[in-house]
Amino acid sequence: INPWDVMLCVSGTAIACENAIVVAIICYSPALRTPMFVLVGSLATADLLAGLGLILNFVFQYVIRSETVSLLTVGFLVASFAASVSSLLAITVDRYLSLYNALTYYSERTVLCIHTMLVGTWGVSLCLGLLPVLGWNCLHDRSACSVVRPLTKSNVTLLSASFFLIFIIMLHLYIEICKIVCRHAHQIALQQHFLTASHYVATKKGVSTLAIILGTFGASWLPFAIYCVVGDPNYPSVYTYATLLPATYNSMINPIIYAYRNQEIQRSMWVLFCGCFQSKVSFRSRSPSDV
Repeated sequence: INPWDVMLCVSGTAIACENAIVVAIICYSPALRTPMFVLVGSLATADLLAGLGLILNFVFQYVIRSETVSLLTVGFLVASFAASVSSLLAITVDRYLSLYNALTYYSERTVLCIHTMLVGTWGVSLCLGLLPVLGWNCLHDRSACSVVRPLTKSNVTLLSASFFLIFIIMLHLYIEICKIVCRHAHQIALQQHFLTASHYVATKKGVSTLAIILGTFGASWLPFAIYCVVGDPNYPSVYTYATLLPATYNSMINPIIYAYRNQEIQRSMWVLFCGCFQSKVSFRSRSPSDV
C-alpha cells in the first residue's frame, strides 16, 4: 500500500467529518438561511463530497481494481473539488456585493443572484467531472496521459487554467474589498472628527483576515495547478502526491475559516450537540462582510 494513498485517505476522512458537521448544522438551524450561509453550505457540501471521493478512491484502488470504477472516481473528485473552488469564488463575490451594495443587499435580487451562482457553480463542476467519464481520458492512449492519470494533458490544462482564472478574480475582488473596508473605516473616523487606534486595529484585522483567506487558498492549490501544467507523466509520482496532498488541506481548512469561526454556527453547534440553547432562540445573521 502506497503511504501517500493512505495519507490522502486520512485527509479525506478528516475533510468528510469536518464538513458533514457544517452541513448538518446549516440544515438543522432555520436561522441559517441567509445567502451567506447558503453559500457556506454549498462549500461544505462540495468539500464533504471531495472527502468521500478520496476515501472511495483509496477503497477502489486497493479493493476493487477496475479502470471504469477508477474513471468514475476521478470524475467524482474533479467535480467535487471544482465545486469547492467555485464555491469559494461565489462566497468572495457575495462578500463583495454585501459591501458594494450594502443598502440593497438584503433583497430578492440578491437571492436570485445567489441561486444563479449556485446553479452555475454546480453545473460547470458537474460538466468538468463528466469530461473524463465521457471519453476525455487516456485509458487507450498512454502517451496522452497527464501527471494525474487517467486525465489527459489537455484536460488538466483546462482545469489549471480555470483555477488560475478563479484565483485572479478572487485576488481582484479581495483587493476591492480591502479598499472598501479601509474607506469605510476612514469615513467613520472622519465623522467622529478624529482617528482612533481602534479604527486602525479593526481595519488591519480585516485586511489580515482577507490576506489569510486568499493566502491559504493560493498556497494550497497553486503548487498542484502549476505542476499539472509543467509536469511530465514520466516524472516520479511522488511529485504529484506532494502537490496534491496540500491541495486537499484547503478543504480541511475551509470549514474552520468560513464556518466554525462564525458565532451563529457556534451557537447552533451547542443547540445541535449539547442542547445548551433553546432551538427557538433567534440569532442575528451576520453580514457576509463580517470577516
